Amino acid sequence: MVDPLSLARTLLFVPGDRPGRFDKAKSSGADGVILDLEDAVAAPAKEEARAHVANWLTGGTAAVVRINAVDTPWFADDVAALRGTGCTVMLPKSSAEGIEAVGAVLGEQTRVIALVETAAGVMAASSVCAAPHVIRLAFGSIDFSTELGVAADDREALLHARSVLVLASVAAGLAPPLDGVTTDLTSGDQAGTDAAYASRLGFTGKMCIHPIQVEAVNSAFEPDPAQREWARTVLAGAAGGAAKVDGHMVDAPVLERARRLLDRHQLRR
Repeated sequence: MVDPLSLARTLLFVPGDRPGRFDKAKSSGADGVILDLEDAVAAPAKEEARAHVANWLTGGTAAVVRINAVDTPWFADDVAALRGTGCTVMLPKSSAEGIEAVGAVLGEQTRVIALVETAAGVMAASSVCAAPHVIRLAFGSIDFSTELGVAADDREALLHARSVLVLASVAAGLAPPLDGVTTDLTSGDQAGTDAAYASRLGFTGKMCIHPIQVEAVNSAFEPDPAQREWARTVLAGAAGGAAKVDGHMVDAPVLERARRLLDRHQLRR
């Protein structure tokens, strides 16, 4: 069975101290929801947010929970509160050691989306991917760009890091990573444009911070009709080995790309 989170195009953040928004986020059209205990919640509200999140999860609703990083005073209580909920954990500033610490508390069935948002994390991406419990990487582009001292929307400056995460994920047999958030909330247009760029690099999903971004991002990661028609034509016209289809050479790697494109589309239907 394919893990739905490995296919997710959109994961929508909602602050953990805003329980009135949890159900709205779930019905936003996003493929998944991230209940946030970290950056979206001020220190005095951490305990209250943790209680709201744990309470909502007891209803059996599937969600991702972004906890606080291992080196914070809230980490241990966050992880303890998630025992028995079956949620997927998003770990900030992920390292192999931090992921192991989460699994030590939550058990063998723990599932982790590893948020890579530091230079050290990018350099260690392969070891993060190889850590037990990791199902996917996510790029913390805002924190990463801040550490580097560059603008978060500077594609050239962040290109290498994005490519490293894609390569590490594919090499480890994980689903391609989730791209970082777009801060422009005036419409979903910029998020959609950013998602289309990330898709060209090999990402297959993106984190969102407002429902207005969801539809545009979902669309950016869906094969468009022309791509689907190309894939069908390739698969119909190739009988094995190398062939010429619509004036282009088609061999095994091209066939595999066409199959994956159509499979990804069908699995989401």
